Amino acid sequence: MNYKKALLKLSLILAVCLCSLPSAAMEITKDEADNALKRLDDSLKLSARYISERENRINSLKNKISRSNPTPAQYGAVGQAYISFNNDSALLYLDRAISVSSDSTAKLQYILRRTSLLPLAGFTEVAETEFDSINPASLPDSLKILYYQCGKQMYDYIASFFSSYDNYAENMKIKAAALQDSLLTLLNPSGLEYKYNMAEHYYFRQDMLRAQTYFTELFMDPKAKDYRARAAHHLSQIAAQQDDQNAYIFYLAESALADVTTATLEVISLQQLGTLMYQQGDVTRAYEYLSQALANAVACGAPLRMIETSRSLPYIEQAYSAELDSRKRTIYIILGVIIALMLGLVGVLLLLHRRIVMMRKLQHNLREANTAKEVYISQFLTLCSIYMDKLNQFCKIATRKISSGKVDDLYRLTKSGKFVEEQSKEFYEVFDNAFLHIYPNFVNEVNKLLRPDAQITLAEGELLNTDLRILAFMRLGIEESSRIAQVLNYSLNTIYAYRNRIKSRAIARESFEKDIMKIDSYI
Repeated sequence: MNYKKALLKLSLILAVCLCSLPSAAMEITKDEADNALKRLDDSLKLSARYISERENRINSLKNKISRSNPTPAQYGAVGQAYISFNNDSALLYLDRAISVSSDSTAKLQYILRRTSLLPLAGFTEVAETEFDSINPASLPDSLKILYYQCGKQMYDYIASFFSSYDNYAENMKIKAAALQDSLLTLLNPSGLEYKYNMAEHYYFRQDMLRAQTYFTELFMDPKAKDYRARAAHHLSQIAAQQDDQNAYIFYLAESALADVTTATLEVISLQQLGTLMYQQGDVTRAYEYLSQALANAVACGAPLRMIETSRSLPYIEQAYSAELDSRKRTIYIILGVIIALMLGLVGVLLLLHRRIVMMRKLQHNLREANTAKEVYISQFLTLCSIYMDKLNQFCKIATRKISSGKVDDLYRLTKSGKFVEEQSKEFYEVFDNAFLHIYPNFVNEVNKLLRPDAQITLAEGELLNTDLRILAFMRLGIEESSRIAQVLNYSLNTIYAYRNRIKSRAIARESFEKDIMKIDSYI
């Protein structure tokens, strides 16, 4: 009887703790949120030092690699140190570890770690194929935890990469959750990793009370510093669902702060915080956070984060420029009305000038950071800029026509298709130049796949024709005929006809499309 009473009392105590902890943890004031932002601002000023410290630690590991007889463990240690700092280098050293591994267990370990990182570089299909080729039942016990860890992380990255495709992304999340469930059966229930995975388990299943409890415990535990950034990010998402803006800002800032101080460059919290600052009208912070997030993604070699961050930068830049223009107009008015404040206004003008110079330097640094691996982003932004300008021009034309009562002229303009034809021609020129800059030998490589009597010959001054453009889109991963038809302004049947016609000219028809995907860029 005493045993049952003691057990009942213990259950009541645990229930009280579970119910009281999250609400207390989420009671964040505006002052606390502002202080978290200030700490983040201060840490960003020291980001170069944090990065240098991490580079020194990595260089120390690299110096230990034997030149005459390097071991897989030495390469693997460097590859592990590069994770979340430089994805390309991490993959490079893991590949080296795999190549020199003679022990099958060690080799599988490095293959699994590499597989978890491939989606960050955009190689989602390669990662899935490589992971699916591994039979978990045949793995030694020492690798089973790693198998489920890497698989879960891989599917999480793939879900983020295809976040615009709800059904596919949800399917990837389900696969990640299934692997996580298997992982939980192998982990020590008293360990930190178990707590973190259990928190994510509840979070995925929308059991926010339990998820919040675990995440808060990890966030508050000084021994769980390796999980602090991720736990804080999850807490921010829970706060967003609860419409708690102070907690949302606080936990995003704490997550970003943990990433900055550990020189973790593959991040999302700073990017989300920058977008949130823009929505709240704090353009200066938004520009700084998003610029730093993009610079980190470039340095880390993570196209996934570059694409996500770059979508917001044009709007931030416009807002920042608009704010500066507004201030200058205000200054000019004050100069004309109040002569007595001229010296003070001159000081303000100088301050504004310095800010403009700072903004231009930041823009210059961003352009300098666009290496060969960022050509995709550069051309994407170029196309966006061109079409935004064309849209503005068309809106102005439409406005003038409507205001002057020339609706029939506007109707004829749109019906004739001349406007669309002109824009399509300009798009083709930009796309052809951009694509051939990335794949300079594309035309020659395509002709190698075609019969000698079916070679593609371009007219003088022509960079690509319709056949080659369709193959170019396929090489960039846009394989659906409907999407190609939409971009090239053709009917779906026309695209089908082009694809069948070019395929019929191939030397190996069955493998033609796969052969197209193997054409290398200069990167």
